[in-house]
Amino acid sequence: MPLSSQPSEGHLMSGEVHLRLILVSGKTQDFTFSPNDSATDIAKHVFENWPAGWEEERVSSPSILRLIFQGRFLHGNVTLGALKLPPGRTTVMHLVARETLPEPNSHGQRNREKTTESNCCLLL
Repeated sequence: MPLSSQPSEGHLMSGEVHLRLILVSGKTQDFTFSPNDSATDIAKHVFENWPAGWEEERVSSPSILRLIFQGRFLHGNVTLGALKLPPGRTTVMHLVARETLPEPNSHGQRNREKTTESNCCLLL
């Protein structure tokens, strides 16, 4: 269960995961979660506790909120604990609105096909 949407007060409880979520607009907000929370749990918590400064970016449903970590979309059942995030640090993830996710292996499949086309994405 998500612990809070408030920045920590300088001390970390054992087992807490601190996330700084960044929107495409560049706006950020810090949240604290449990290692057992999944990407779906995080999306739901953020949707239900939408930060006041993010009103212009509000979405209609938590089901379209997606997390990106180290350039990859996190699928709904991936827990924070499975990511082996460094303890005692705030981890940065991007939060975007997207209806569907690419298949987990779709990027690798494209790489196996012999093409001269470049597929890159720049997140600002």
